[in-house]
Amino acid sequence: MSAIRVVQGAPDDCELAALVAVLSLSAVRRPEETPRPSVWGDPAWRGREVRAAEGAWRLSGLPH
Repeated sequence: MSAIRVVQGAPDDCELAALVAVLSLSAVRRPEETPRPSVWGDPAWRGREVRAAEGAWRLSGLPH
């Protein structure tokens, strides 16, 4: 971990602790979300009769 140097001012212990906490959280890498597959490509839907449902046209334009 890199050293932290205060350039100006005199922060107290609580302020330094808050700064260190924020900086340490910014260094944490979060796993990237994998996009959910589209229903259109779902093999479970193959061979089924396609019927229009109420509001289906509206739902087809929404992101998955």
